Amino acid sequence: IAPQYARAKRDMGSLLMSIPHIGDKVYKTASHLKDGVRSVLVPGSLFEEMGFHYIGPLDGHNIALMEEVFKSAKEMEGPVLIHIHTVKGKGYQPAEQAPEKFHGVGCFDPSTGKSAKKAGCAPSYTAVFSEALIELAKDRPDILAITAAMPSGTGLKAFGKAYPKRFFDVGIAEEHAMTLAAGMAAGGMHPVIALYSTFAQRAYDQLIHDVCLQNLPVTLCLDRAGLVGEDGPTHHGVFDLSYLRQMPNMCVMAPKDEEELRHMLATAIAIPGPAAVRYPRGAGLGVALTDSFEKLPVGKAEVLQEGGSIAFLAVGTMVEQVKEAAAILAEEGIEAAVVNMRFIKPLDTALIDAMAKTKKLIITAEENVLAGGFGSAVAEYLADSGQQVPLVRFGIPDRFIEQGTRKELLSLCGLQPEQMAECVRERLSHLAPEA
Repeated sequence: IAPQYARAKRDMGSLLMSIPHIGDKVYKTASHLKDGVRSVLVPGSLFEEMGFHYIGPLDGHNIALMEEVFKSAKEMEGPVLIHIHTVKGKGYQPAEQAPEKFHGVGCFDPSTGKSAKKAGCAPSYTAVFSEALIELAKDRPDILAITAAMPSGTGLKAFGKAYPKRFFDVGIAEEHAMTLAAGMAAGGMHPVIALYSTFAQRAYDQLIHDVCLQNLPVTLCLDRAGLVGEDGPTHHGVFDLSYLRQMPNMCVMAPKDEEELRHMLATAIAIPGPAAVRYPRGAGLGVALTDSFEKLPVGKAEVLQEGGSIAFLAVGTMVEQVKEAAAILAEEGIEAAVVNMRFIKPLDTALIDAMAKTKKLIITAEENVLAGGFGSAVAEYLADSGQQVPLVRFGIPDRFIEQGTRKELLSLCGLQPEQMAECVRERLSHLAPEA
């Protein structure tokens, strides 16, 4: 890979080509011979055929070697492909032995590598989803599970062990996962695709053209929806409600807790078309889990608290937040209705109509960008139906959110109960008094 070698290679080619009458044939014969030997001995022959200078494979942990390789590569003419081999978690034995576990990890004991989870911690949404899908698949042989290089992160590793012939990991290829699911659904199966919300964006086109356009029964399960804490702006799943509700035939749900996640999964696989369920990272609320599944009435909300002159309409994780905000306001004599909307699409428009007629302020809350999300859907409906009730929307502002603890990020976005209560209090102070 040294510059001297590259120059010598070019000079030798020129020398062979300069031989009178036979130079061209000699050069081609030598090239074919070199290519034949290289294809057997060197793993990069494919890249060489594509016009790349191939270097490798190399030990990526040898820093001195890598520095020399990069210096030499800069001197080479044309495109260069450097093939590097590294070991995930190199230098820390627990991480080398369990690389998937340490891909994204919380607090752990450095001496053992064991997670420092609190005793009695509620199961994660991911674990609840995994167990529910395995249960549902017992009576539904048409259910298949697909993921894109995240079998552990999405909880599908357990499904793969239970039903190895019904599990497909397509690697880092979300686009292919979606088209594969469409083909399976067209063939009479019901595929369930589990992806991180932020990575599902890669399959936007395939979801529209291959799944929704043909109204195929594909269930999309979006893990890590909303703010994901220390993983930062590349992993916050805060756009899915906005792009999913654009798609015809799509049904979109968000559970308020882990028990409702089970029922939404059962509902999704019963729908004869595309459906999406989005749920957050981490532990659930610790609610009791039943042994049965309930199919929810599609497009119908759940009223958790009635009365008052204002109404909180929330989806997913924000249901708990607005319940607390309503409790804060109640201490000040401001009573509020609280609704778990459940469905972002289709909306429970009958409930919105009722709230618009009886409330002087409607508040929406979601852990999704405000642009085009759940709050936008409510605003659009109110505007299209000619209803004049004031509206306050809580959600992720129009900027990329940095990393931090979930509590810090919720505060940064104004989504803590105290912040929402203060905003509602301020808005109410500017409304005209009732006649």
